[in-house]
Amino acid sequence: MKGGLAEFEGVVMIARLGSFRAAAEELGLSTSALSHGVAALERRLGVRLFNRTTRSVSPTDAGAQFIARIAPALVEIGSAIEDVNSHRDTPAGTLRINTSAGAGRMTLTPIFLEYLARFPDMNLVLATEGRLVDIVQQGFDAGIRLMEHVPQDMIAVPIGGPVRMIVVATPGYLAQWGTPQVPADLLHHRCIRARLATGAIWKWEFERRGEAVEVDVPGALVLDEMTLMQEAVLAGIGLAYLNEWSVREHVAQGRLVAVLEDWSPPYPGLTLYYPGNRHTPAGLRALVQLIRERNLAEAG
Repeated sequence: MKGGLAEFEGVVMIARLGSFRAAAEELGLSTSALSHGVAALERRLGVRLFNRTTRSVSPTDAGAQFIARIAPALVEIGSAIEDVNSHRDTPAGTLRINTSAGAGRMTLTPIFLEYLARFPDMNLVLATEGRLVDIVQQGFDAGIRLMEHVPQDMIAVPIGGPVRMIVVATPGYLAQWGTPQVPADLLHHRCIRARLATGAIWKWEFERRGEAVEVDVPGALVLDEMTLMQEAVLAGIGLAYLNEWSVREHVAQGRLVAVLEDWSPPYPGLTLYYPGNRHTPAGLRALVQLIRERNLAEAG
């Protein structure tokens, strides 16, 4: 790791993530390069910036004071660079987006690959995880989640239209076990249950003509990844409750059948969100413009 700003950025990232390895991955460096860079900075300063153990990394008192002073300065420098970039014909730099794996699959080809093709001087870091994170604290420029999960203090830009969850099964399963007519019928079926990032088992949610129902479905198989759930339901293991977008081709080809559709209304879909109380990078402004153009095209 080269000296100067790179060392300072490394120190701030380590403090934010609490890990040399995670910080190195975020910065695109090897762990050893980051470690050597921080050690060199500590030697020049004559103080130790971090307490290191085999299990944790935390700033020393001197390190915490140093980081508190340099972090705002780095933000200002980044803003200055972005101001200069705004005069370019196309934006340049790195855009960091936090999202879920499912949302990543829905947006990768139609949005992010188009974004990289349109703005070749931009780099994109797309981090997917099930849990919700504080995008500002974790160093992301923006996040993509369902509208209902977007913090109220964020600027929100809808992506596409409404989405919905549907219950699906193979024709063979339904022929053997019957087709549920109302949500309560699911209690007598084999279901593929979903484990949330919190560790809780998700109760399937339904609504029809203002009547909302939650069903804690039975089932021997519990999964926490949508692709695995698709594989299981296609194998005829039982019923699954999945994003309609992810199984639309299987339903169209007859490999899966949607049931309880009148109990599965649409709801607001994916949303790009970012803080409005700080400078918006040129690369993020370009992404917002691309999403809005796409929304207009789909509406037309």
